[in-house]
Amino acid sequence: MPQPAESDMHGMENRLIRDEKKYDRKQLRDEWEGKVNLLNTEQKVINVVNSELQELFFVYGHGGTGNTFLYGAISAKLRSEGKIVLNVASSITGIAALLLPGGRPTHSRFDIHIELFDDSTCNVKQNSQLAELLRETSLIIWDEAPMDHRNAFEALDHTMRDIVSYKDPDASSKMFRGKVVLLGGDFKQVLPIVSKGKRQDIVQASISRSHIWKSCNVFLLRKSMRVQETDSDGQR
Repeated sequence: MPQPAESDMHGMENRLIRDEKKYDRKQLRDEWEGKVNLLNTEQKVINVVNSELQELFFVYGHGGTGNTFLYGAISAKLRSEGKIVLNVASSITGIAALLLPGGRPTHSRFDIHIELFDDSTCNVKQNSQLAELLRETSLIIWDEAPMDHRNAFEALDHTMRDIVSYKDPDASSKMFRGKVVLLGGDFKQVLPIVSKGKRQDIVQASISRSHIWKSCNVFLLRKSMRVQETDSDGQR
């Protein structure tokens, strides 16, 4: 089968990128301005996340502490500036996959193999439309991170090394090659599934056992937004 010409590939890449920039920037700016005033103290600290920091973050919070609200606020802020934000979740029923605009399951978004090893990479070619999208992305929000095997995160890191360093050699020494990645979830919920694995195998498969974890700036959400909403309404 004949391969697409390079010019055709660039056209495909541009269309994919345009899909991620098709949001109404004014509407998103209004959404951000409305949400920023509702962020509690803990969330405002985490809001240091932006496309210039080039860091890795982990938001640790159980249901009701405002993870999704925070993700939505940050997404609105960066998208209102014309930047690309990829929202993904570790399962098809995840918060990001269902509620946040453009959200998709992680393995689908990054073409991550089902069977993973320490040296695995994603199925992304350097000149593909997905590679170009990843190079142009300012922020990746990865919800339900504790559910994924540590090799999934490492596979994306390996892949980013290949496709970003290809055009930016200085990025080779940075985690996820200088892209801002915001992970989130609750380690008290479901951990990675390891076929026929024992407890220690499951623990070793967790992202907290990955070399990536050493680079994480960890934030803890403890305040329930549901209680906050109840208090502000003066009800129940």
